[in-house]
Order: sequence, then C-alpha cells, then structure tokens
Amino acid sequence: MGFFERLRDGLSRTKQQILGRFDEIVEQAGAGPAAGRPIAVETVEALEELLISADVGVDATERIVGRVLERAGRGDSLRDLVKSEIRTIFEAVEPVPPANGHSPHVTLIVGVNGTGKTTTIGKLANLFKASGKQPLVCAADTFRAAAVEQLEIWARRADVDIVRARDGADPASVVYDAIQSGRARGCDPILVDTAGRLHTRANLMSELDKIRRVAARAAESAPHEVLLVLDATVGQNGLAQAREFTSVAGVTGIVLTKLDGTAKGGIAVAIAHDLKLPIRYVGVGEGIDDLVPFSAQEYVDALFQDKW
Repeated sequence: MGFFERLRDGLSRTKQQILGRFDEIVEQAGAGPAAGRPIAVETVEALEELLISADVGVDATERIVGRVLERAGRGDSLRDLVKSEIRTIFEAVEPVPPANGHSPHVTLIVGVNGTGKTTTIGKLANLFKASGKQPLVCAADTFRAAAVEQLEIWARRADVDIVRARDGADPASVVYDAIQSGRARGCDPILVDTAGRLHTRANLMSELDKIRRVAARAAESAPHEVLLVLDATVGQNGLAQAREFTSVAGVTGIVLTKLDGTAKGGIAVAIAHDLKLPIRYVGVGEGIDDLVPFSAQEYVDALFQDKW
C-alpha cells in the first residue's frame, strides 16, 4: 500500500470519531458559511469540543476555530475550512531539507522508554536501505543489554550493519566510534539509538548534550538531525516530553509512533502548532515497512475522507 492507504488505515479509529461527530455538526449548521450566514454559537462550541477531544489541543483548536470564523461566509464549506486551517498549521513547520556536504549524515533518535524508539530505528534503516542508501545503526544505549539485542534483531531484518560496544560503555564514545566506522565503510546515514530517558532526569538529559558535543567532533555540524520519537497514544502528555527534549537535545523533527493505536490522532496537529516542529515520519503498524514519511496533505485527507 502507498502512504495514503497506510495512513488511512492507521487513522481509522480517529477518523471514525471525527467524521461521525463532524457530520452531525455540519448537519446542525445547515448551509452555514457556504450560504454566507454566520456560524451559530452552538456549531462553534461543538467544533471546539470535537477538536479538543481528538487531541488537537486547546491552542491549536482556538487558532483553527478563530480562522474558520474569519473566513466563514466566503463560499467554502465548514469541512473545507477546517481542513485548510489544519494544512496551514503543518505547512508552517515543513522540514528544511538537510544541508548538502555532510557525509555521513548523523541522526540522533531520542525519546522516553516505551515510545517505540528502538523499533523505529530499525524501520528507518529499512526505509533508507529501500531507497538505495547504506545506513549504519549505532547502539548507543549501553545501559540496557536488551535494548542492544533488540536493535541487533531489527538491524538484521533491515540487512544493515550495526556498531555496538560492551555494556556500560560511555555512550558518547560509542557514537564517536560509529561515525568513524561509518565513514570508513562508506555508510550513510548513521542512525544513533540513545538510551530511553525521562525528560525529568537531569543527568540523563545532560548525557544527550555530551553525545551531541562528541558527535560534532567526529563529523562537521553533527548531529545533522535529532528525531524525537513520541507515542501518539499518550496524547497531550507527549508535548511536555517534547519541550524538554527540544531544549536539551535540539530536536529538529518528530517521529509519531502507534498512530494506528489511538482514536486521538489529532495530536499531530498539536505537535506542529505548539512545538513548531515538523513531523517527519509516522508509525502505522508493527511491521518493518510500517514507518512512512509524513505528508500533511494526505494526513488531512485521510482524516476527512468521506468514503473509503
């Protein structure tokens, strides 16, 4: 299946929640803005409730509803107005293409335990391998032996090389060695698995800062990308995590996992609006091929598609 079909299936629970209630709102609104009439207060309140219940977030909801009210009466349907405003939020934070000349391209993968971080790296490696690249995986989570073993399994599935060190080794030194090894082998990109950590643990967060500094010594301007893995099922709680990681680790983009396991897929909108960070990839299943590059247009279409 292509991205749209996978995303559509992954968002099925969210779509069912949104579309069913949205149709009720549209029906109650009648011809509404399309006929040039102002939107009723009851319709506005229902729309706000719907968006917040889907985890779009209070701030993003206020922005969307406010812009819908401004544009009402110009001939667009309520559905098209909402879709347009959500797309605008995503477009404002579209990722900047990676700078040329950095080889190997070093990407740190960060996040708390349980978000699917290690499996995400395996899926990313598979995605890059399928596009003709030769990725190298770095096992910089030296505190949990199980994490390294799990990453080795995923590396074998993706048929890519992995650099690991003994348990308890300094994570920053493992990253340094991986970058040097990747350069020698001609591997690119290098995907670094860091230890899962709570954003409230200052010592572990400072370790991320050390990894960044050491990576910069091994490769110019490294890390070139820092992806934060967030679990879509935790909803708004993930935003607090993201803020702390961004301040310490310099997060440049989000990987949103378990999108197929939540009825509140609107969290993607909250992330883009509140954090001003682009969503780079989304996980829509457990298979190695179930991580796909994010498309704002297709995300919105999947949420509001009338017929499957």
